[in-house]
Amino acid sequence: MDDDVAAKAAAAREALAERDGVLVAFSGGVDSSVVAALARDALGDDAVACTAKSETLPAEELDDARRVADDIGIDHVTVEFSELDDPNFVANGDDRCYHCRTMRLSRMYDAARERDIATVCDGTNASDPGEGHRPGLQAVEELDIVSPLLQAGITKEGVRQIAAHYDLDVADKPSMACLSSRIPTGLEVTEERLTRIEKAERLLRTWGFSQFRVRDHDGLARIEVGADELEAALNPDFVAAAREHLLELGFDHVTLDLQGYETGSVSPGGEVDGDSEAAAGDDTVADKSVNYDGEPVVEDVFARDYPSS
Repeated sequence: MDDDVAAKAAAAREALAERDGVLVAFSGGVDSSVVAALARDALGDDAVACTAKSETLPAEELDDARRVADDIGIDHVTVEFSELDDPNFVANGDDRCYHCRTMRLSRMYDAARERDIATVCDGTNASDPGEGHRPGLQAVEELDIVSPLLQAGITKEGVRQIAAHYDLDVADKPSMACLSSRIPTGLEVTEERLTRIEKAERLLRTWGFSQFRVRDHDGLARIEVGADELEAALNPDFVAAAREHLLELGFDHVTLDLQGYETGSVSPGGEVDGDSEAAAGDDTVADKSVNYDGEPVVEDVFARDYPSS
């Protein structure tokens, strides 16, 4: 890593070393993994990584978090909660991530207190505050979560350099927001929708796609894949298999978005992907799928300007 990033990483590590102990809100993504590695270096066994398990966290992500924590050598614990217990989250307004992170980080504090740890850290980095509407960051501020990467001025690019320095295999891992980010704002988050989204994305992962989302437009599955994977998604064999399997999962229709993967294409306000706070789910940009009253409008997914000749 370059000298500037190395100096900032050292500053973050030194700041962590001044604390008696820390619990890291840990998703296994690159941001929280770097914080965990720095904390482990600074505090040894007084650093703990904690992942919150809920309906919005894919099972594969929890397994990955456990594996990465083991690679780092940090003690890893899991807590459980349900966002679906909060009607404000279920309503899926543009402040959904605020309610999610408030619940998730509160459980982190519970876990920290059980271990006599006063400090909870997250993976917010210096690139995050400037990347659009991030209601989840409001919860971070209100709960006095410590953000070592942000405080040291470490950007996302710097985070990836530090991850490579620690030889973490998540250095280039794409951001993975929570499953509720696949549901258009204004459409209720339900266990049924989350389950079929998780199963649909598991199929895409099994079929070898690396950057993807399955958006659930009230029964219409809109598959997004990265631009470099669109050709594979247009393969007739994949098209037939995707349609068959996703209909079996309970979707009524299956579509492929020819524009490809676009961060947060179902929620308003310019919010972006992030793995901070254990994959809490900031995965939104300009909304193309709801009207001004927050009602899902599936037709708008296909509202593109095409030449007439």
